[in-house]
Amino acid sequence: MSSLTPRPGILDIAPYKGGESKLQGVSRVIKLSSNEGALGASPKAMDAYRREAAELYRYPDGHATRLRAAIGARHGLDPERIVCGCGSDELIGLLCRAYAGPGDEVLYSQHGFLMYAIYAKGVGATPVTAAEVDLRGSVDNLLAAVTEKTRIVFIANPNNPTGTYMSDAEIRRLRDGLRPDILLVIDAAYAEYVSRNDYTDGRELVDAHDNVVMTRTFSKIHGLGGIRLGWCYGPEAVVDVLNRLRSPFNVASPALAAGEAAIADADFTEMARRHNDYWLPWVTGKLRDLGLEVTDSVGNFVLVKVPDAAGCDAFLRSQGIIVRAMGGYGLADWLRVTIGRDDENQAFIEAMGRFLEQRA
Repeated sequence: MSSLTPRPGILDIAPYKGGESKLQGVSRVIKLSSNEGALGASPKAMDAYRREAAELYRYPDGHATRLRAAIGARHGLDPERIVCGCGSDELIGLLCRAYAGPGDEVLYSQHGFLMYAIYAKGVGATPVTAAEVDLRGSVDNLLAAVTEKTRIVFIANPNNPTGTYMSDAEIRRLRDGLRPDILLVIDAAYAEYVSRNDYTDGRELVDAHDNVVMTRTFSKIHGLGGIRLGWCYGPEAVVDVLNRLRSPFNVASPALAAGEAAIADADFTEMARRHNDYWLPWVTGKLRDLGLEVTDSVGNFVLVKVPDAAGCDAFLRSQGIIVRAMGGYGLADWLRVTIGRDDENQAFIEAMGRFLEQRA
């Protein structure tokens, strides 16, 4: 028996399980479990990725200089205050390493992204959740959960898996209610899909305060989940800390090239947004027509309450359709379903109709 003992908290971590991609005996799988971009990646991004093949023996630009400049140009942000990472997950983990540890608390909303708790436990901190109200984040409950031990507050906005969001006014009220020594991290992975007038991705708060960071990803609307690429925008002092902590070549050259091309391909991004703008309300409406409860999602997925969710999940798999069971999020009666391509969305709705008919 090994005498090695990991630090306290690590063995309490339940490893994160991503959405499945394959079903035994099924040749064509409709994967609607991981909130991947329905239209895939920009052809320009794929071309840029291929062109890097001849340079694979070279180390990448450890500062992601061109990519940060492209992100800054696209979003009107100072590239010097942007840090790129191996997915926004890496940056979330680095923020926990930098600002939380044993004896500290990391606070997030009740049904927030599972990685917040995993990274908190990984540094010896205690994850704490605040109850949601009607599957929406509650500023009052979050502020009531703050203690003298709180060091970081994570807010996924829009939230995964509920699809709901907190307005700009709510996020500002939350920030104003936090002590200056608490870091507010606004995880805006799905920001590009949101078209509500009262929503903001949080950049204004980053500019106005020294304790707010915004994280973003290329895995959703840009369709680049396979290359693991994300970024954050933060105050100079926080950016300096992250650059001290991250690995020197944490983003691979093909990812840098693909990300730069993707962020510049505004036409493709707009096409992906229009696709979601049509199919998100279509899928939501069809599910409600079937008598099912669906949250008012603003992301590229829906959260639907289903009678016998486990049985429904199994039935969908028998039809070659993979969705995401939500037991790990404390939502055992719900399924999360990504908006897919036209035929995939139609196939999902038809399968849901067949499942409900056989239960009638």
